[in-house]
Amino acid sequence: MSVKAFKLVPAVEWERLMRDKARISVECIECCGKNLYIGTNDCFIYHFLLEEKISSVGKITFTATKQLHKYLGFKKAVSELKAASALNRLLVLCDNAITLVNMMNLEPVPTGARIKGAVTFTLNENPVNGDPFCVEVCIISVKRRTIQMFMVYEDRVQIVKEVFTPEQPCAVAVDGHYLCLALTTQYIILNYNTGTSQDLFPYCSEEKRPIVKRIGREEFLLAGPGGLGMFATVDGISQRAPVHWSENVIGAALCFPYVVALDDEFITVHSMLDQQLKQTLPFKEGHILQDFEGKVIVATNKGVYILVPLPLERQIQDLLASHRVEEALVLAKGARRNIPKEKFQVMYKRILQQAGFIHFAQLQFLEAKELFRTGQLDVRELISLYPFLLPTSSSFTRSHPPLHEYADLNQLTQGDQEKMTKCKRFLMSYLNEVRSTEVTNGYKEDIDTALLKLYAEANHESLLDLLVSENFCLLTDSAAWLEKHKKYFALGLLYHYNGQDAAALQVGVQIFTKRPLEEQQKTSFNPDDVMNCLNKYSKSLVKYLEYLVLDKKIEKEKYHTHLAVLYLEAVLKSVTIDNCEELTETRTKLRSLLQKSDFYRIHFILDKIRGTDLHMERAILYGKLEEHDKALHILVHELKDFTAAEDYCIWSSESKDLPYKQRLFHMLLSVYLNPVSSGCELVMAAVDLLNNHAAEFDAACVLQLVPDSWSVQLLSPFLTGAMRESIHTKRMTQIALGLAKAENLIYKHDKVKLKGTPIILSDKKLCQLCQSPFSDPAFVRYPDGGMVHTHCAGNRFLNPNLTHHLSNPSSQT
Repeated sequence: MSVKAFKLVPAVEWERLMRDKARISVECIECCGKNLYIGTNDCFIYHFLLEEKISSVGKITFTATKQLHKYLGFKKAVSELKAASALNRLLVLCDNAITLVNMMNLEPVPTGARIKGAVTFTLNENPVNGDPFCVEVCIISVKRRTIQMFMVYEDRVQIVKEVFTPEQPCAVAVDGHYLCLALTTQYIILNYNTGTSQDLFPYCSEEKRPIVKRIGREEFLLAGPGGLGMFATVDGISQRAPVHWSENVIGAALCFPYVVALDDEFITVHSMLDQQLKQTLPFKEGHILQDFEGKVIVATNKGVYILVPLPLERQIQDLLASHRVEEALVLAKGARRNIPKEKFQVMYKRILQQAGFIHFAQLQFLEAKELFRTGQLDVRELISLYPFLLPTSSSFTRSHPPLHEYADLNQLTQGDQEKMTKCKRFLMSYLNEVRSTEVTNGYKEDIDTALLKLYAEANHESLLDLLVSENFCLLTDSAAWLEKHKKYFALGLLYHYNGQDAAALQVGVQIFTKRPLEEQQKTSFNPDDVMNCLNKYSKSLVKYLEYLVLDKKIEKEKYHTHLAVLYLEAVLKSVTIDNCEELTETRTKLRSLLQKSDFYRIHFILDKIRGTDLHMERAILYGKLEEHDKALHILVHELKDFTAAEDYCIWSSESKDLPYKQRLFHMLLSVYLNPVSSGCELVMAAVDLLNNHAAEFDAACVLQLVPDSWSVQLLSPFLTGAMRESIHTKRMTQIALGLAKAENLIYKHDKVKLKGTPIILSDKKLCQLCQSPFSDPAFVRYPDGGMVHTHCAGNRFLNPNLTHHLSNPSSQT
């Protein structure tokens, strides 16, 4: 599709150039700054000064003021002109000789320095010599199959290299040490420093005129077969798709992002970004097309013209006005290299926003959303399309110049209610996504108030979720809107959130006094009834279940399972809409619940997770089922998260004994060292596991598992830790044994002390219980020294005071 990228403007017309010389024609041109040089077929060089003028209406014209002309003294045409501004020299090819002349007075240098035997020549725009006061010139010599490299100074020339080619060269371009050559039958890349060459593709120079043009660092543009403009790097590869130009192309120029081609009848403009033909300009009898420092000049035998590029921003705006969004975005991205960074960023954001509104008007909401977000649209631009959504106190005014052509949603949809409904649904979704991002800083009140109005109007289930969470809804606007739509419960929540509990209570009284009598008689809320009421409001239901499970710690299976399912559904939903922040938060809650709770239905949750990417959650559930091998396989082989595998062993063995913990770590080590799947990554993970958790392993078993090829140095941290743990355990055991022996010794001492005191029993002693004398030597003695018959001690119920004595372990017989 066409784009007006260039305008053809006359620069030097026939009358000013040739006057009455009918047989004189333009053979070559050169432009350096404002200096324009023209070589003619009668061996003259003309020097003009170009002045660009812009009228009040933006029209560009050029005035060429002739400075002087010079006859070179030959009977042949001037073939080529190249300016070397650093030397103030103009290189002129005429009669197979390159002459150095002064750029200002066109006089040859006094030394008469020249290069002889040149068919054609070019300058190296990426010179390998660091001398700023010389230029590198590459010529195709009159010698067969010969290329020569020269250093050209202000008043002398010096040959530095002569290179032989496999075929006769027809055209050449140079970049650094690389020559891009059009030979008789093919194009090649030749490094004249190393002598290495790379064939590009075949081409018959006898049938068509070859084109070899340097377009950038180490990249060339070539006229390929089949009417293709081929791009090639010095490595012999193409990093851009070819452009399709005329079979009869005779010249090419570059004005990024466009390639300009010339044939017998037309000038064609092709985009380097999408390779499409963008503009065609009628131009007959043209035979010269060249670009000079961003200026594209085209010439016939009788005149010189300049292709003036239209500003890229204007081209982009023309494309957007035609609703050609993709082309506009491609051109905008390509314009980055031509525009200062800060200016480009401002321009590109605006273009993205304009493109977003074009897609929005076409009800292409996914594309519009992505462009709005990338372009960092002030979301109030979108809200302002919807009547009455912005708060009355909002100071927002639309961008100028406007981003779109619509007054409001009614004009955009032309009153189509179905389209309006779709647009409102999109705005609800978009505002819900962006309200928690940095994009909304400074106008959260406008966004939340608009979102509340949309929810209330659509009777959306998220209205209550919005009001029970942090929000910035403006009270005055929101209260009137909720009352208008008879959302009294939401109105009460709004008042409560804003600290107006009296107003909230009044709304609540109005709600509850209108309830059925049996509902009013209920004195407390049953959790199951509350959950039934909240089923439509997922966020509120989640918060209520968190209250029951996490705060009240109710150990009821259905609450724990329901909360886990809601977390899981929220995670899967966040994945589909690519909401990273919400996904991370909800997934953390889900993992915490799965790890800490023992009251949910494990198999039920596991069935729901199967087939998803929630591998970590699946590993946790397998751990709950004591299927640790499956859990570790997921963590090691599917997630390749070795840190998570170690953490799994730690939390799974919490409140377990040492053998259980050792068994888990040994299982993980076995997974790492499994010869079927073992690799360098797993081996290093095994080494890290041993070295970081030496205390959790039975060293003797580990030494039997590890490969014999492992060095002692590799496992030195593990061996050191294992030795320390072994020595520590041994010493702690010795300390415990010593303490036990000391305690036993204390008890023995007390026993000896008790035995060392003599006890005298005579017939005069009386039993403290029955007050009868002892008839045999068997008796029971209490710590307080009292003695009783053995049968009296057995009948403790006869004397309640004996309970204290008999419960004392120090009593002896």
